[in-house]
Amino acid sequence: MSARKYKINPFINQKNKSIFAGVGIAIVTPFNNYDKIDKEAIYKLSDHLFFSGISYVVVQGTTGEQSVLNHKEKQELNSTFIDAFKNRIPLVLGISSNNTKYLCDLILKTDLSGFEAIMSVCPYYNKPSQDGIFQHFVKVSEASSVPVILYNVPGRTSCDISNDTIIKLSKYSTNIIGIKEASGDISRILELRKKTRKDFLIISGDDFTMIDAIKNGADGIISVAANAFPSIIYKAYLSLIWENDNDIPDQIKKIPKIESSNFILNEFFNLIFEEGNPSGIKFALKYLNLCTDKVRLPLTEISDNLKSRISDYMNKIKS
Repeated sequence: MSARKYKINPFINQKNKSIFAGVGIAIVTPFNNYDKIDKEAIYKLSDHLFFSGISYVVVQGTTGEQSVLNHKEKQELNSTFIDAFKNRIPLVLGISSNNTKYLCDLILKTDLSGFEAIMSVCPYYNKPSQDGIFQHFVKVSEASSVPVILYNVPGRTSCDISNDTIIKLSKYSTNIIGIKEASGDISRILELRKKTRKDFLIISGDDFTMIDAIKNGADGIISVAANAFPSIIYKAYLSLIWENDNDIPDQIKKIPKIESSNFILNEFFNLIFEEGNPSGIKFALKYLNLCTDKVRLPLTEISDNLKSRISDYMNKIKS
């Protein structure tokens, strides 16, 4: 971990002292109308997020369209995000490949000095065995000078990191500090909470099941929807981690009790993922005047019908 000091929210710190507890943002990569990285929009997004109570930001994840950025753009993006957040919020860098040697070489060559951790997805397309997945992440943890967060998202990779493999990795290396678990299976979180080491982070990577995940022991969420509504998700997180406490701070008593069945953002979750991520969330951010809704092929902008429904929802939330 770097020598940088971050102000950890006291309401979170009483429950979990990690800088990666709470609400993390899987941040978009803004493009301008000329298909270039929109640096001005990055600064607008950083201010929008900083004052909302979030804990950290993940740069170049799936939502950040990492797979369609060239090497020069990735360097430009990293330096811009680092400058925009100015050590105010910890940054995590998404860095992944299904070629283990290439990935380890890339990690070694990448300047990680502005990041507190990397996040790396389960190798995709190759469909490795669980032993192959284990050995892949052992090599990644050895190559990285900063802590590693595993990322399990079988809906995208067609490959699942089993609980047994996650538990084994958590015990193998203290440089592997947690997992972003985006399978949507809450029962897995219960087992991981019991069998991984005490300081191992279990982070929900699924907006739809965030509430139940946190109720069942997840340390927080890496959220897509929080790009647009960081304060709502932050308040929901606080309400959830304090709901069974007898000595609830007055500020948190004011937050309505959160239930998964009637959470105010449920409709928004469905809307922004209906035609793919980050196409949906980028349109929501365009509505908020934070960036354009430009995405790169093979992704496309959402349909006019969906734009209209997201706009109607955003109007409803504002009113």
